[in-house]
Amino acid sequence: MTLSGKRVLITGGGTGVGADLARSFARSGAEVVVVGRRLAPLESVASAIPEISALQADVTDEAAVQDMFERAGPCDIVIANAGVADSAPFERVTLDHWNTMLSVNMTGTFLTFREGLRQMTGWGRLIAIASTAGLKGYRYVAPYAASKHGIIGLVRSLALEVASRPITINALCPGFLDTEMTERSIANIVEKTGKPREAAVAALTASNPQKRLVQPCEVSAMAHMLCMPGAESINGQAVAIAGGEI
Repeated sequence: MTLSGKRVLITGGGTGVGADLARSFARSGAEVVVVGRRLAPLESVASAIPEISALQADVTDEAAVQDMFERAGPCDIVIANAGVADSAPFERVTLDHWNTMLSVNMTGTFLTFREGLRQMTGWGRLIAIASTAGLKGYRYVAPYAASKHGIIGLVRSLALEVASRPITINALCPGFLDTEMTERSIANIVEKTGKPREAAVAALTASNPQKRLVQPCEVSAMAHMLCMPGAESINGQAVAIAGGEI
């Protein structure tokens, strides 16, 4: 089964899960637009596959997101993947740290979904890449977890609004992923604790019953499933991809 004739827009599409989603949807026959703040990684992804094009935009900027959809053209599938993560004991969390987590993770998803929904005239799929941190708590990432909980609340509420239309809205909630973002977390643990890399990885994967990092292709596979026939009743869900952690 292919997605030929569909256009997919993916925010945060230059690295990690976003880049894997782009390649995966392009292989399924879709036209893909990757969006992000840094043009170089976007162009790197796009240059390898003719079906992928790149647009530079800041998802926290309302006018930029509106312009993003103008330039991309009508999109059938919109994936809000852009996000940031950082950690600190709660007493050390600054207002800037808090505002950044909410601005990129929550407001970015809100603007992407709102403008994406406004331009959908028929069949459509909105997918947020959230996190298991949106389903449970973790130490030292309270602002991040709060932003991901907010995304899931948005998804569940908005799903009810569009239920009478051929559109579904869902969130995918992976655990720690084998991506550049997790590598930065591993490096941070090594630097602050002096532990070897293997111990840092073990600390991050301890909550996953499979004791491993989630692969980006596993997230892409679930995103594909939500876009295929037979997934019409999957709406307003927060799907954990975490080896049974939650």
